[in-house]
Amino acid sequence: MATVQTLRVRSGRGVELGLLLLAVAVGWASYALVGLGTAGRVPAGALRYGLGMAAMGLGMHLVLRWRARYADPVILPVCVAINGIGLAMIYRIDVADHTDYAAKQLQWTAISLVLAALVLIVLKDHRTLRRYTYTAMVAGLALLVSPLLPGIGKAVYGARIWVHFGSVVQLQPAELAKIALAMFFAGYLVTNRDTLALAGPRVLGMQLPRLRDLGPILVVWVVSVAVLVFQGDLGTSLLLFGLFVAMLYLATERVSWVLIGMVLFGVGAWGAAVAIPHVGARFTIWLHALDPTVYAKPGGSWQLVQGLFGLASGGLFGTGWGQGRPEIVTFAQSDFIVTSVGEELGLTGLVAILLLYAVLTERGLRTAIGVRDGFGKLLTGGLAFVMAFQVFVVVGGVTRIIPLTGLTTPLLAYGGSSLLANWVIVALLLRTSDDARRPTPVAAPPSGPTPVVPAPGAIPAMPAGDDQPTERPGGAQ
Repeated sequence: MATVQTLRVRSGRGVELGLLLLAVAVGWASYALVGLGTAGRVPAGALRYGLGMAAMGLGMHLVLRWRARYADPVILPVCVAINGIGLAMIYRIDVADHTDYAAKQLQWTAISLVLAALVLIVLKDHRTLRRYTYTAMVAGLALLVSPLLPGIGKAVYGARIWVHFGSVVQLQPAELAKIALAMFFAGYLVTNRDTLALAGPRVLGMQLPRLRDLGPILVVWVVSVAVLVFQGDLGTSLLLFGLFVAMLYLATERVSWVLIGMVLFGVGAWGAAVAIPHVGARFTIWLHALDPTVYAKPGGSWQLVQGLFGLASGGLFGTGWGQGRPEIVTFAQSDFIVTSVGEELGLTGLVAILLLYAVLTERGLRTAIGVRDGFGKLLTGGLAFVMAFQVFVVVGGVTRIIPLTGLTTPLLAYGGSSLLANWVIVALLLRTSDDARRPTPVAAPPSGPTPVVPAPGAIPAMPAGDDQPTERPGGAQ
């Protein structure tokens, strides 16, 4: 009788716990060093802060032991470390500006981790999300257009990307929309990828899509251009379109889709830069940042250039926690937190943080390879890409590789909606990695004597007492 055995695979929870303690220690040490660098003593609330971060990290660890035992053991510690360094940097700017953003960010961190834990508890199988493919599309589009609604929409510095509820709660719904749209793209592409990948003519050795198959990418292009036109939000438009094109490539492995996507977005961005003053100003600042007239005018390149000066003063090893002047740059705790970190930790510290993002992306893509269903592969690959792409867009903007977009650095920068959305992404990556790493039952060989396998071409020996061949199945002699 054949039995079913399960291969013994280490869950990795012990490794995760050790890395998690190290990550919490990094965040706590950064917080303490800020106090030593600015006031010559450890902050009064450092012990409570460290215990709070440890409790939140340990809580997530226990949820994973309970609900996702085989989840990737590296993802959670990396995210806790990035979040902790970001909190320390926000606190450092609070000390200089006499603000209280770090306390608010800590509250959002607690809320985000609770929500991530609820996702892991409620969502037992990521494949359940495929049932809500078109519901996710409607939700994503509703979130994108919500800043345009009268009464709750709010324009800030030329971009209408915020919604507010009273005078306390303000959210950037595009951060949540990227999760819903990733779910929709994954469900749509896993159903239609054969048509998108195989049909179409070959031109110059490149497989091109049929005209009727261009419909989805044209719809997403129109939506992204509409976000540019009506909201003046270059960052969300770029992130949305980049997400779809990347997932389209993952589904079809056709470079032609990427080239078509780049051309379409380039045309849309150029048209928006010409027609919309706010978007055009972003390109002018990018191209002529050091021009005295652009630098001096209101809304000019002063912020970008000051950020570059901060990176330059940080040098290779930085000024040290609390020893720089990152508060000179406006929005140093949010849009320009990368330059703030680069000034006080130097190129070495900034590269270390970017390597943490690289590790997170690599673990996400490894999960996408290992997960067993097409929907999970596309969803995980898309979520890993969108986080990495957002980091590239932010770092590229503040270092003048590409125009500034107004996006925030995932898990590092100040912003409740960004923190909330990215911790949900982390929870989804942990859920799919549990499926990817979970051992599959295998059939054990039947008990009893090992059967003799005849050599190729040999005539099997007849059982003792049989001198005539038995009847074969179907009655053939």
